[in-house]
Amino acid sequence: MLNKRQAFREAFHGYQIQAVAEMTDTELEDLLENPAIIRNRAKIFATRDNAQAFLRLQAEYGSFDTYLWSFVEGKTVVNDVPDYRQAPAKTALSEKLAKDLKKRGFKFTGPVAVLSFMQAAGLVDDHENDCEWKSGR
Repeated sequence: MLNKRQAFREAFHGYQIQAVAEMTDTELEDLLENPAIIRNRAKIFATRDNAQAFLRLQAEYGSFDTYLWSFVEGKTVVNDVPDYRQAPAKTALSEKLAKDLKKRGFKFTGPVAVLSFMQAAGLVDDHENDCEWKSGR
């Protein structure tokens, strides 16, 4: 997946949300012929759907950031992780956010992917307790 990043960036207009939201069916169908990206029809079309859902959330909340942080009351959730093998693949929080995203029209945003995103975005800290990057150390 990582070796396809540049091709995805080019295919989806540099990830400019408005441009992706406005992609036509023809543009998306053409991407199915692009060997440099993953050519799963449902996922390609979901990218446009997700961009449109993102814009609706942005209009409702002022920003996608505000929407996301509302799930954690504006503070990073710091979980007790003595060992990385004890870190969950999904949580009640990621299930709640995934369910809300789905309700709002997002696709391919299950609780495992959502937890990974929440970790990457800093909403959830699942670093091991003795990790130098752990919040509050």
